[in-house]
Amino acid sequence: MCGATTPKWHEQRGASTRTNYQPQPRGTYSRRLERVRELSRRELLHHDRQAAPSVDHSVDMYEKDKLAQYAPPPPRPSCVRGNPGPVGLLAFGMTTLMLMFIETGWTATSDGPFKPTVIAYAMFYGGLAQFIAGILELIKGSTFAGTAFMSYGAFWMGWFLLELALWGVLTSGFFVVTLRKNFGLMYVFSSLAITFFMLAGGVYSHNTTKAAGYVGFSCGSAAIYTALAMLYQDELGITLPFISPVHFI
Repeated sequence: MCGATTPKWHEQRGASTRTNYQPQPRGTYSRRLERVRELSRRELLHHDRQAAPSVDHSVDMYEKDKLAQYAPPPPRPSCVRGNPGPVGLLAFGMTTLMLMFIETGWTATSDGPFKPTVIAYAMFYGGLAQFIAGILELIKGSTFAGTAFMSYGAFWMGWFLLELALWGVLTSGFFVVTLRKNFGLMYVFSSLAITFFMLAGGVYSHNTTKAAGYVGFSCGSAAIYTALAMLYQDELGITLPFISPVHFI
C-alpha cells in the first residue's frame, strides 16, 4: 500500500491536460478584458435609457411657444418686501369717490365746504401716496403698475392744471395693458377713460358732467374692490371674483 503508484485516472487526467493545452497568443487576455468592459458599458447605457423618463413629443412646438408666451415672467429680486399695489389703488379709488360726490351733485354745491376737503385728499392721499406707491412698484419691477400710479398721482397733485381729454387718451393706452391682467383692472381703466372724456365734454353740458360723476363713482368703487381683492389674495390666499388673470391679447 505504501509503495503504491499514482492512480491511473490521475495519470490520464494529467496526460489529457498536457495534451489539450495550447498556449494563447500574446494580448488575448487584454482583448477579452476590453470586450467585457465594452459589454458592461453597453449594459449600463441600456439601463440608463430604460430608467430615463420618456419624452412626450406629441405637443407641437407652436403650442409650447404659446405656453411660454403666456407664462408669467420670473420674479425679479427686489428690496420691496410688501405689495404697494393695494395702497396705490386705494389712494386712487378713495380720492375718485370723494370727487364724484361733487360731480354727481350729491353735495350741496360744487363750491361748498366739501370741495377744499377733496383738494386736500387729492394732494396727499390720491397724489403723494399714489406717487410713492408707483415708485415702489418700479423698484419692485412692475413697470405697468409703477407707470400708472406715478402718472395718476401726478394728475391728482396737479388736478386743476391738466387737460382731462389728454388723460382720457393716456388711460385708454393703459387699458390695453390690462387685457392681460384681470377683469377688475380692466373695468377700472375703461371706466376711468370714459369718465375723463365725459368730464372733458362737461364744459358743453352740465348733464354730461353729472353722468361722468356716476361713471367715475363706479370706477372708484371698482378700484377699492380690486385693491381689497389683491390684499386678500396676498395675505389670506383668497381669490375673489374678477381677479383671475386673463389673456385677451
